[in-house]
Amino acid sequence: MDEELQAAIAPFRSAPRIDNVGRTLLNHPALMTSWLPFARHVMFETTLAARDREILILRTGWLCRAEYEWAQHVRFGKAAGLTDTDIANIMAGPDAPNLTPGDRLLLRTADDLQRNSRIGDALWNELASHYDRKQLMDIVFAVGQYTLVSMMLNSFGVEVDDYLKGGYPALPR
Repeated sequence: MDEELQAAIAPFRSAPRIDNVGRTLLNHPALMTSWLPFARHVMFETTLAARDREILILRTGWLCRAEYEWAQHVRFGKAAGLTDTDIANIMAGPDAPNLTPGDRLLLRTADDLQRNSRIGDALWNELASHYDRKQLMDIVFAVGQYTLVSMMLNSFGVEVDDYLKGGYPALPR
């Protein structure tokens, strides 16, 4: 390993494993080390509740048909309190029956961002009645970040890690 790769891998040295997504990113150490602080914010330092964040990420992964993202975040979503029913509702989308108003709002938001690359005014106003300015920004950046990640995973053909296989509902092809 050259110096650049040694520096890039240093934060992972104490990890029990480097997942396939990390192995893929190590092919471009400078990009990975530049991108990681932003990714950490979206995942761990966001102003959003973990459950809300995972609803947005899972819906984004579902809409992007990103199997790796979906498998990883079903696990994170369950750790954040999502149930199997919640996961099924995320797959079904904002028209799923029996959604809470808050969950429906988040699913509509992820769908709007995916469809239109923006949140429409009426939906923005509805979100603004529930979330503060920083949270609104974190909503947009969560969907944007995981759209980017989904594009990367799909384009590079990153395979689902063995430890994740079988623990999630499969994405339709």
